[in-house]
Amino acid sequence: MKQITLLIIKFISCLIAFGIGLDLFFDANIVDILSFSLFVTSVSYVVGELVILPQLGRRAAAIADFLLSYLSVWIFGSILFESYLQIAWGSIISASIITAAEMILHLFVEDREEKTSYINTRKPVFNTNLAYGTEIAEEENINDVKKLKD
Repeated sequence: MKQITLLIIKFISCLIAFGIGLDLFFDANIVDILSFSLFVTSVSYVVGELVILPQLGRRAAAIADFLLSYLSVWIFGSILFESYLQIAWGSIISASIITAAEMILHLFVEDREEKTSYINTRKPVFNTNLAYGTEIAEEENINDVKKLKD
């Protein structure tokens, strides 16, 4: 899946989620919805898709997407909105919708080859073809070993 297509899908899902969570149930401006969508899309792409998903997997990326969208509405919503009810329910509803959309999107992104390019190109430190199976130790008391042999 190409990166621009991925960003467009993420942005549209954020628009829908914030439209439902902030505008359908409460009164929010289109500027607020667009700014939240743009912020969550860009940060979620960098943190979730490029860092967390390749290293930790889908579950960790979904949790990070939920926390990111929840905290972004909670923190920036407290500045922009006056109603704490709108902030609380808007953040929960929009974070749940975004997480559901991201889980579906992560299924498609998982097939990408770019996400594991660093992991696959990294060479092992040791040569695994060579067998290093030696054991080196010293006996502490040689007299005990002589008694055991007799």
